[in-house]
Amino acid sequence: MTRTPNASASDTETRASASDTLALRLWLRMMACTNLVEGEVRSRLRRQFDITLPRFDLMAQLERVPDGLKMGELSKRMMVTGGNVTGITDQLVAEGLVMREDNPADRRAYIVKLTPDGRRAFKKMADAHRQWIAELFGGISEEQRGELHELLAALKQQLTRQQ
Repeated sequence: MTRTPNASASDTETRASASDTLALRLWLRMMACTNLVEGEVRSRLRRQFDITLPRFDLMAQLERVPDGLKMGELSKRMMVTGGNVTGITDQLVAEGLVMREDNPADRRAYIVKLTPDGRRAFKKMADAHRQWIAELFGGISEEQRGELHELLAALKQQLTRQQ
């Protein structure tokens, strides 16, 4: 069952009032949209693949780097603690989806890689994920998606310059 993207009691956008600045209302709308899309993706991953979004994200990072990543690099890329990465990795190792290898350059660190089974499983999930995102954004025209993409690129560029 797909949820309809509308405002709910927990929707961040409901925190805004007409007297708030447009910038604040925009920020809250962007958060609401992000939360709605993420919630739907989490639900579909769980329902169709019995996997959590953090586990999918870890596998996505590994899929991009076939030679594998150190745990610290995974933690940085996922923006979570090392403990979280260790727990997720332990689960995926137990399921045969990822493996740890000794790091020849640093005996204290491991390299984490997708297994062949993990690579196949991730491909199925990633294909479905692409379809879900296309479906979720399908309610706005290709032209509107392009405009939104350009506007968000300009915002990202401006925010990057401020750092």
